[in-house]
Amino acid sequence: MARAAVILACVRVAIMTAGSRGDAAPYTGLGHRLALAGHEVTLVTHGRFEPLVAGSAVRFHALPVDPLAELRSPRGRGLGRSTNGAGKLLRLGDLARRTAGQLTEGLLAAARRSDVLLLSASVAPLGHAVAEGLRLPSLGVYLQPVAPTREFAPPVLGGGAWGGPVNRLAGQGVGVAVEQLFAAAVPAVRERLGLPPVRPGTARRSRERLNWPVHHGFSPSVVPRPGDWRPGLEVSGYWWPYDTGAPLPPRLAEFLDAGPPPVFVGLGSALVPDARRLSACVVAALRRAGLRGVIQRGWGGLAAEGDDMLTIGEVPHAAFFGRTAAVVHHAGAGTTAAGLRAGVPAVPVPVQFDAGFWSARLVALGVAPAVVPLRRLTVDTLASALVRATRDPAYRRRADALGARVRGEDGTAPVRAALDRLSG
Repeated sequence: MARAAVILACVRVAIMTAGSRGDAAPYTGLGHRLALAGHEVTLVTHGRFEPLVAGSAVRFHALPVDPLAELRSPRGRGLGRSTNGAGKLLRLGDLARRTAGQLTEGLLAAARRSDVLLLSASVAPLGHAVAEGLRLPSLGVYLQPVAPTREFAPPVLGGGAWGGPVNRLAGQGVGVAVEQLFAAAVPAVRERLGLPPVRPGTARRSRERLNWPVHHGFSPSVVPRPGDWRPGLEVSGYWWPYDTGAPLPPRLAEFLDAGPPPVFVGLGSALVPDARRLSACVVAALRRAGLRGVIQRGWGGLAAEGDDMLTIGEVPHAAFFGRTAAVVHHAGAGTTAAGLRAGVPAVPVPVQFDAGFWSARLVALGVAPAVVPLRRLTVDTLASALVRATRDPAYRRRADALGARVRGEDGTAPVRAALDRLSG
């Protein structure tokens, strides 16, 4: 009997993802909820993210690639120097092609000990081949709206609105390009698992005809489900990173208590060409706006000094975002979600890829006054946006209301139900 048809009381679930911290953290919360439902859950991703599952009842399987080391390599640093979306996408494609083969062994080893695969968009083409070869059911768990639609341009290209037919055509083109990133790795996996060779487009079109299920981990209050999406594509609600509820680091707790709510500034996993210059610009803008700041180092290495500034490392956003006056961030999907959950105004500083899409959503929702792209960030532009975000009460009111809505959603429930259908 095929393993897909076996009914199990406890389903062994592998959640597979690759990329930055933001591409892994939401799955710790999703995995935790699945574990509470009685399943054996393993997060399969880069080894540097193993601490994220501590205490969550989620197991961990390390993939061999270190994304930070790759980005800091000579080729990876070129990604940060690219100033346009096309250039960044080409460099990212080269990076993905070089590492896809290295991921194969880790994905295969984890899949052989699993009953169901939950695939992020970043590993889906490779994960599909593994699932097919091992006769395992699979489900998409995406953090961005990847499928083509007339309603907006592909988020990886910054979103925007180019016109309905152009938006959809661009989305189809991005789908083809993503499949090409795995053009060398997928045929090797298929051959290894005894599957016949197929063209990348053929496999993708087959999944679409079968309405392969994909759940998206963002709120319909933030991005409503596009009306022209095919059946099987669902917007479930956010999957919040697992949080142990541990106390704040003493220095951060003391800083928050010592004065008015500060502004958080962090660029997450984004690398920047000149961290020293950018840090000085951020500090000057905060002081011009009359605001204290909590600066997160991130992968870019930001830092600040002074009694009115505090530099921090990795601290769960949920632990303190609610005590800030606003959040300035790179508009990655995870940090965007954390700011919305906290109900605080935002100043998005998009750096690359889907950040432009999430930035535009924040402005359209009325919780951010303006987008300040990193390449155009100056003391004047950032200070002006900070003054509007923190002194106009309308931004706080709208952020409060939206935060209450997203906190009231259970984005894991639809995934649990879909998993029950797949395994039953």
